[in-house]
Amino acid sequence: MSYPTHLLPTTVVGSYPQPDWLVDRAGLHAHGVPRTHAHDIWRIPAPLLEQAQDDATVLAMRDMERAGIDIITDGEIRRESYSNRFALALEGIDAEQPGEVHAQFNRATPVPRVVGRIRRRGPVELRDVQFLLQNMPMTGGHASKITLPGPFTLSRQAKNEFYADEEELVMDYAIAVNEELRELKASGVDVVQLDEPWVRTDPAKALRYGLPAINRALEGIAGPTVVHICFGYAAVVQQQKPTGYSFLPQLADTIAQQISIEAAQPKLDLGVLRELSGKQVMLGVLDLGDPAVETAEAVAARIREGLKYLPPERLIPAPDCGMKYLPRATAFGKLKALADGAAIVRRELTG
Repeated sequence: MSYPTHLLPTTVVGSYPQPDWLVDRAGLHAHGVPRTHAHDIWRIPAPLLEQAQDDATVLAMRDMERAGIDIITDGEIRRESYSNRFALALEGIDAEQPGEVHAQFNRATPVPRVVGRIRRRGPVELRDVQFLLQNMPMTGGHASKITLPGPFTLSRQAKNEFYADEEELVMDYAIAVNEELRELKASGVDVVQLDEPWVRTDPAKALRYGLPAINRALEGIAGPTVVHICFGYAAVVQQQKPTGYSFLPQLADTIAQQISIEAAQPKLDLGVLRELSGKQVMLGVLDLGDPAVETAEAVAARIREGLKYLPPERLIPAPDCGMKYLPRATAFGKLKALADGAAIVRRELTG
């Protein structure tokens, strides 16, 4: 595998819809974005679950390949949420007797409790990456990507009952994430991404120790590195999304090579892209709140808008966020429009 060299390579943010035979989608929606275990969403008995998740992962990867996506993931098929698989595997966490925090929009959310020092016990996503690499398209020209929750977001999705200093908690999460990333990169994955949607909810703390924690998590990680921020899954966040980020230009100070942003659904003022100096930008050009599948030309128009502020070498078209909560047919159609729309603009640029 190697990173694409053509202009406007396409990618997914992370997740792809899990098949209805694998998860109870009504149960998944009822959980929202689970921070604690959500074992009840799985339709397959435990002895057969890993095999079923493997089969569903291959289906997700083949959908991405058929759609024409250049940088593909495992679809996060084995995960109950983007974060809890890694978060609940760490030492210092009590997931069996959860606490509660009031999250965004003042919802009471069950979360794991931090009852000891945060440490990584061992590999969490390593087998997922190995399976991803073993099942990459044989045609070549595709790159692989894996995601992990970022340290600041992890700290906001737990109830701290151990650390006197919140900054120390965040940095211990960063060390655990870094240890995991080093092992994942050693396995051969091309791109690694940290999901950090929570930096925008507390910009002062994110600036003070969120940014240093992101840099600590990415320390020594070779190859393309990404930080993703968004306003939340369209299927979960029912409120009107803002049209601007309270915390975005500050991410230019991270060592990540790429910044991934939700832009299509909130109709983001793309002038802010000028402030991400030197970064490549994974630009959200698929509105996941709209059940209609975009036309390729509509996607191309969104890409052209981004090119008013970024050179094509720095723009990577992508969905706004993870596609986990979409119907599979809708997700596939949107990815096909993404690849076709990028191809239209690529031809305009290269002749």
